[in-house]
Amino acid sequence: MIEQATIQKVFDAADIYEVVSEFVHLRKRGVNYVGCCPFHNEKTGSFTVSPSKGIFKCFGCGKVGNVVGFIMEHEQMNYIEAIKWLATKYNITVEEKELTEEQKLEKTQRESMLVLTKFAQEYFAEQLMNTDEGISVGMGYLKRRGLDEETIRKFGLGYCPEAYDGFSKHASDAGYKKEFLVKTGLSIERDNGNLIDRFRERVIFPIRDIAGKVIAFGGRIMKNDVKSAKYVNSPESEIYHKSNTLYGIYFAKKSIVQNDRCYLVEGYLDVISFHTRGIENTVASSGTSLTVEQIRLIRRLTSNVTVIYDGDSAGIKASLRGIDLILEEGLNVKVVSLPEGDDPDSFAQSHTEDEIKEYIRTHETDFIKFKVGLLIEQAGNDPVEKAKLITSIVHTIALIPDNITRSVYIKEASSMMNLDEAVLLDEIVRLRKGKKLTEQERGFISAKKQETTAANVDMQAKKTAADKTSCDTEEMMLIRYLLLFGKRRLYETADDSTSVGEYIISELREDELTMLNIAAQRIIVDYTDNMYNADFVPEKFFTLHSDPDVCKMSANVLSEPYELSKIWRIKENSIIMEDMILADLLPKIMDNYKIRLVEMMASETNSKILEMQTAQNDDALMELLRKKASIDKIRSRLTKKLRRTGVK
Repeated sequence: MIEQATIQKVFDAADIYEVVSEFVHLRKRGVNYVGCCPFHNEKTGSFTVSPSKGIFKCFGCGKVGNVVGFIMEHEQMNYIEAIKWLATKYNITVEEKELTEEQKLEKTQRESMLVLTKFAQEYFAEQLMNTDEGISVGMGYLKRRGLDEETIRKFGLGYCPEAYDGFSKHASDAGYKKEFLVKTGLSIERDNGNLIDRFRERVIFPIRDIAGKVIAFGGRIMKNDVKSAKYVNSPESEIYHKSNTLYGIYFAKKSIVQNDRCYLVEGYLDVISFHTRGIENTVASSGTSLTVEQIRLIRRLTSNVTVIYDGDSAGIKASLRGIDLILEEGLNVKVVSLPEGDDPDSFAQSHTEDEIKEYIRTHETDFIKFKVGLLIEQAGNDPVEKAKLITSIVHTIALIPDNITRSVYIKEASSMMNLDEAVLLDEIVRLRKGKKLTEQERGFISAKKQETTAANVDMQAKKTAADKTSCDTEEMMLIRYLLLFGKRRLYETADDSTSVGEYIISELREDELTMLNIAAQRIIVDYTDNMYNADFVPEKFFTLHSDPDVCKMSANVLSEPYELSKIWRIKENSIIMEDMILADLLPKIMDNYKIRLVEMMASETNSKILEMQTAQNDDALMELLRKKASIDKIRSRLTKKLRRTGVK
């Protein structure tokens, strides 16, 4: 773990303008700098960097954060990786807490293996580009597949010579240990102790992690040998876990974020060919069936996935298995079937970028239409097969974690298969019986059994969305005042020396209220712990916070004033300087927030009570009734204090 003092040195040294300028062309506008956002496509710059506040914000896509957050988002690194990246840039020695001997050994071995794989990639690339065998065999093959030299260099493609131990001998002569040659899978140790090359006489596809480090290789054989596998991949190692890796993710990550979509294909050349056509948000799960870890890697970048599969039956079955996993992780899935006889590589080679995008746009369909259409065709008029079809479809829908999304797909599937929604819902309840359902999910199922019309689904979706956001404005304004004015006196009188921060904290404590937003909760807790520290500067403390969500929220509320008119009108829509009217404004915001929050809690508890009455769950019902009595007590006290009975 990196020492906190080192992290502080990085924050002190890192200039956000200097760092962002490496990736974005910025021009000065007043005290800030603006440019085109690197996280989404735009022609007019809405991306702003504020050196004085140490934050960036895009007013187009909403991305916001500090200098570490920018590197995390742009380079898709975690917090520690981003700190180390900045430390390297500013020549800061990273001091880490003392590691155990076992941890030291593991770190040393991992670093040694990464140095070796980098060396190997450079060797293979040199062989491809500058040797007679590499040019005639390897380069000849790649050019026949439509790849130009620029693409070959971009992906670091290479060639391993025919000689049994050409690379192994070269690496050994360069000082690399046999232990790591074997552990990385670059060499295979024979019974007599000699090393031979795993990838001999193969075109090499380096496999990189999301940070761009070469962690493994794939090799495609160059001769017709029925006894040899067409493709060979590196074995699992300390640096390579194939279930956690997506081919092309390093080159695709920026485009995936900008387009808010990931195209998922099967093989190395599928990815490369799509990239050559300008469709760079494309990755592959090469060497393994799609895994949960790979899906979660995609989810860091986008929640939208389009699976592009071959038109053969094997490709279709593989896609169906992958779709179920993607849905279970809560992502939105579309599918595209290519013409029979085509795979993504061949399709890309024979079409332009615009033609590919147009084909995807016109042939992309949601998974329910795709799966129902496919299985209905297979089932024909056989009633047994139709029953299996229903079970299969419902099994897929049951995997979706979000109850509102499930309800939409239940409606769509029932319409396509001409079945009552209640029938599908009962089957989903049966399939999900072994899973722990939340109160919200049980409430949804109970309500859905009584009424399954589309109107109810829409109403539930709107209610859920409203509940999630109904206190958002007040919470963000309270956090804004805490960060900007937390240490200033709220009332400038001899009798009252309460600060803004003390007022907000005490008001929340009085009624035992907790903010709905998790990041806002963390800010309240950390502010409470630090507010009497003389060196505590809230604005700086939270924009440089170790929690990325806290950093984002802090940067967001500080980047632009909230519209006070969202809550009420002030002097006929004339918004006065916030700090000049804070003593009058803050209590009103707090009172408004409390009433909204308590009303929400009351409404939610009443709904759950009705559910438990229907379900005849006496224990749960008694607990909810006790909770309702406590909420009613708080509401009564607030109503009496505010002399009103509802929310404006």
